[in-house]
Amino acid sequence: MKKYLLTGLLVWVPLGITLWVLNLTIDIMDRTLLLLPESIQPDNLLPWHIPGLGVILTVVVVLCTGLLARNVLGQRLLDLTNGVLEHIPVVNSIYKSVKQVSDTLLSSQGNSFRKVLLVHFPHTQSWALAFQTSVAGGEIAAKLGGEEYVGVFIPTTPSPVNGFYFYVRRIDTIELDISVDVALKSIISMGVVAPTGSADK
Repeated sequence: MKKYLLTGLLVWVPLGITLWVLNLTIDIMDRTLLLLPESIQPDNLLPWHIPGLGVILTVVVVLCTGLLARNVLGQRLLDLTNGVLEHIPVVNSIYKSVKQVSDTLLSSQGNSFRKVLLVHFPHTQSWALAFQTSVAGGEIAAKLGGEEYVGVFIPTTPSPVNGFYFYVRRIDTIELDISVDVALKSIISMGVVAPTGSADK
């Protein structure tokens, strides 16, 4: 009886959590429909609520923004918007910080979160999965001396959005030939999913 119960839980728990996360995500994105004028909101035009329309709207807006930003006129509008935001107190510091992080992480030319490393943490007798975020430069590199240091982020488990950030000597790291996705799966599963396989390059 017990083994059947455990088998059933192993089937339903991941399925239930997946459906819950999807439902939560769709529900949040559907709220973007509230940005539309009330007269053209789908819930007021249709006899029933159709979940997921907010997801479609979000994808369309993001795609159109990307297309617009790729041409000359769109680039000028983007530069104008950036200029306005960067001259507003408080908003300026928040926007600059967020934009710098997003440009670094999402840019295809960036190197952040593209290398998975093993680093000593929390002491020299243990190793932890980490992501290289940068190479020390400027004032930091000058203060650290002649050796090359890299910035690393060690996510916590099972929630990888939190973690620790510090600089370590490159020679004290081991670069792994696995993708960031594989490493994240291992971290989220607390090591149950072994980080095996080559990285997609």
